[in-house]
Amino acid sequence: MEFEKILFRAQQGETQSIEQIIEMFRPMLIRNALVEGVFDEELYQELIIEVLKCIRYFEN
Repeated sequence: MEFEKILFRAQQGETQSIEQIIEMFRPMLIRNALVEGVFDEELYQELIIEVLKCIRYFEN
């Protein structure tokens, strides 16, 4: 499925589409949640929240 369609469905609140987007970006989120080589769970959760905000407020 095209990303734009997934994003549209995620913006409509479809849980599966939201999870699919998070899964797409998971490697980047994990990489950015490393602090001095140690995984920071709290930072990871904050990054997930930012992804959710991006999904909600993204405009074409």
